[in-house]
Amino acid sequence: MYEHFFQCPYCWEEVSVLLDPSVRKQTYIEDCETCCNPIEFHVEFESNELQMFEAQPIEQ
Repeated sequence: MYEHFFQCPYCWEEVSVLLDPSVRKQTYIEDCETCCNPIEFHVEFESNELQMFEAQPIEQ
């Protein structure tokens, strides 16, 4: 697993997520560990290296 730190698009706190480099392209939703709002993640790995990471708010 790969720990990645980013800024929450809702509360602007620095939080982390665990990413699985064995899955090349990923899209999933996870709640912020600080404010509990849902975040949509788009992640891409190539040769076990993180190539792209996006964390976007979900319109509620």
